[in-house]
Amino acid sequence: MQKIHEKLWHSLSLTDVVSELESHESKGLSDQLAKDRAAQFGLNELTRAKGQGVVIRFLLQLKQPLVIILLAASLITLFLAEYVDAGVIFAVVIVNAIIGFIQEDKAMKAIEALSGAMTSEATIIRNGEKKRIQAVQIVPGDLVLLQSGDKVPADLRLIQTRELQIDESALTGESVPVQKEKAVLNSDMPIGDRRNMAYSSTLVTFGSGRGIVVATGDSTEIGRINKLIAATDVLETPLTRKIHDFSGILLYAILAMAAFTFVIGLVRGQDLVDIFMASVALAVGAIPEGLPAAITITLAIGVSRMAKRNAIIRKLPAVETLGSTMIICSDKTGTLTQNQMTVQDIVAGGHRYAISGVGYHAEGEITPGENSFDTTANMSLHALLKAGLLCNDSTLKRDGERWRVEGDPTEGALIVSAMKAGYDLSVLEKEMPRLDTIPFESARQYMATLHDQGEGKPRLLFVKGSIESICLDCATMMGPDGEPDVPTQGAVADWVELMADKGLRVLAFAQKEMPPDTTRITHADVEEGLLFIGLKGMIDPPRPEAIEAVATCQRAGIRVKMITGDHAVTAGAIARQIGLCGDTCSYHTREVLTGLDIGELDDGQLTETADDTAVFARVSPEQKLRLVEALQKKNYVVAMTGDGVNDAPALRKADIGVAMGLAGTEVAKESADMILTDDNFATIKAAVEEGRGVFDNLIKFITWTLPTNGGEGLVILTAIMLGTKLPILPLQILWINMTTALLLGLMLAFEPKESGIMVRPPRDPSMPILTAPLIRRIVMVSLLLVIGSFGFFELEIALTDGNEALARTVAVNMFVFGEMFYLFNCRSMTHPVWTLGLFSNPLLWAGVGIMTLMQMLYTYLPVFNTIFQSAPMGQRQWGLVLLSSLIIFVVVELEKKISRKSIQIKQ
Repeated sequence: MQKIHEKLWHSLSLTDVVSELESHESKGLSDQLAKDRAAQFGLNELTRAKGQGVVIRFLLQLKQPLVIILLAASLITLFLAEYVDAGVIFAVVIVNAIIGFIQEDKAMKAIEALSGAMTSEATIIRNGEKKRIQAVQIVPGDLVLLQSGDKVPADLRLIQTRELQIDESALTGESVPVQKEKAVLNSDMPIGDRRNMAYSSTLVTFGSGRGIVVATGDSTEIGRINKLIAATDVLETPLTRKIHDFSGILLYAILAMAAFTFVIGLVRGQDLVDIFMASVALAVGAIPEGLPAAITITLAIGVSRMAKRNAIIRKLPAVETLGSTMIICSDKTGTLTQNQMTVQDIVAGGHRYAISGVGYHAEGEITPGENSFDTTANMSLHALLKAGLLCNDSTLKRDGERWRVEGDPTEGALIVSAMKAGYDLSVLEKEMPRLDTIPFESARQYMATLHDQGEGKPRLLFVKGSIESICLDCATMMGPDGEPDVPTQGAVADWVELMADKGLRVLAFAQKEMPPDTTRITHADVEEGLLFIGLKGMIDPPRPEAIEAVATCQRAGIRVKMITGDHAVTAGAIARQIGLCGDTCSYHTREVLTGLDIGELDDGQLTETADDTAVFARVSPEQKLRLVEALQKKNYVVAMTGDGVNDAPALRKADIGVAMGLAGTEVAKESADMILTDDNFATIKAAVEEGRGVFDNLIKFITWTLPTNGGEGLVILTAIMLGTKLPILPLQILWINMTTALLLGLMLAFEPKESGIMVRPPRDPSMPILTAPLIRRIVMVSLLLVIGSFGFFELEIALTDGNEALARTVAVNMFVFGEMFYLFNCRSMTHPVWTLGLFSNPLLWAGVGIMTLMQMLYTYLPVFNTIFQSAPMGQRQWGLVLLSSLIIFVVVELEKKISRKSIQIKQ
């Protein structure tokens, strides 16, 4: 009994199952044995992973190089007795830590949501008595009864079924409920094909059955998924990786420059206190205090923009990750498709008809194919539509703007196809009331109903089912005129093959006239004398907008891969329709791989296969996770979409997990970084577009802010090396950094997306935040700021007999207005500023206006003159500052023009 969870129960006979579990097919366990099992195996619930404490998780948010830099800046300014500045910087650190802590806390709720998925009641038999107990009290060996509407409480080996159908879409991705049976299966059967098993947390949609519990709690299939989620490491996003690397380099560069400054001062024999203050000034100047706040705010703006486009971001860095996405691994059912079965093809009277419209809305029409009868003239077509409507146990219900099926989705599709031809179920049921029914049985593969056509008329028997069960019993086929015709078996087979190649699920229909006094029907009535009516082919169709979105992603250099638990034929058909692969895409051409194929590959082989293959079918949760990991080994930035419990581990492992908001399970949502409120793949395309825009704006801010920090550090270093007075003081540096970052740099976060953003390829994840051309630009602007500020400082010292306050005010304004003019250059890294629209970012002009006002206060207000040791400037000084700032703007625009020409020549 200790190793019962390791057995392949689907491959054992019922006798062996009962024997192994020491249970009974009709009486179940004894109370005493159930009590012993409870002590041995524990409660039927999922173990919640024990995480780190709240304090530890919060402190870990401070373990970042950039945060260390900020803490250093806070301590330095505190040492300088500048308590307000120290408090502001420290507040930035705490706010960022709180945001990160909240994001991590939300992500850890995935396992809690999964645990909640198992809380329910169940009907069992113990000691031969039927009982209703909490599902957590179920133990291995218990005999569980299942009815339509029940949630399966544990993993069961089925020992009895009666038309039992179970919706396993959340676990396997199967698009329609699975018809269950009790037959013994092969040991290598994948989970999606184990029709003699019922798995925990799946839903019974039709029929009844009973089964013996073979696994509970963590040993169930959903428990294995729970372990996968708990064991799955959440990867850093490309942005956090780049910022981490960038911050580490910056940290060492700042420390090296400060140390070098201190050494130079000592070598020159300068006063130790002066040297120390100069080193502090250099460190404060080089630290980009506004960078974390700018990143957070830029990402938050991206979150707001995405929310307006039906994408809810749960973790801020996911915004940028979308912009770097190279591969989207998409679930099929409910993501690329409607998750609503739809009849698309009809064959009646030897003629083919197409049906427009998708889903359970009755919008659409039936149109004849080439050389086919008009829909009104083909009597067999109308007989087929009536058969699908009346030989049916399901109903359509309106839920707001959406329609849903109560019952089998396949039957729902049959109802809708008849409604598109103008039939009303309620009216037809009155005209032809049902008298008797033979329910669908998996062994016979058909359903039959008997209907009254009115007094004196023969009663009509309708039958629907598989091709094999119907066609073999049909003596003749109904012609378009409604009269019996000699069937052409080859023609029917050709139609079936054509539909199957399109991934359609094909149902056959037949009818039989019965004596007017018939009130009951038997299987014998169905076994002979049937008149074949026609065929209906249906599928869960792709979303039209998904087709266009996939094409857009492909133009943007983003590859889309389908990873589904559904059948290979269906997956290949959908993949062809949405453009994931060519017309020959199928399992037979090896362009579609199954879970069995993946299981035969080692990790190295899978890495290459995953890269080259676009469609994966009949895939288990572990294999979805393996596929994501295989693609990440190729250094791809991978997004994974899904809606089921089976998708949760892969969603958590992917660089960005995308869950469906409408059809998605809570487990999927809690594991994801982004939730689509409209369950629309096209929204992912919109989110990728926004993500690219966000990353562009982050690059613009970094490219804009670093010349200030670099220039300030170089100014201090130059002064130390030349043995002169400091052109700017530490407090003045803090003023420049904090005000310009807030009023100027952050305005770049509101820049609209540039044209052509979805035409260029994804950003290479190995590429650093700053490319060589941008580094050259930053160095060039830094040097121009250094030349201007240091030169004007020395000039004013010479012209004003050593007026340090005025000279430093000119130097400070040189930095501020130089950055202000450079801000317009940074609205685009490549295009001329005048091509972007002068007022397309009005907030930028607002920031410029407020910053100008602040500098006027800094320069002329006496209280500011006292605090910052500034002094009023005259026209000559302002002329020098503005002219030099304009020169910076012109030089950068010329550099961009030269770069564009260089790129064109290379191309």
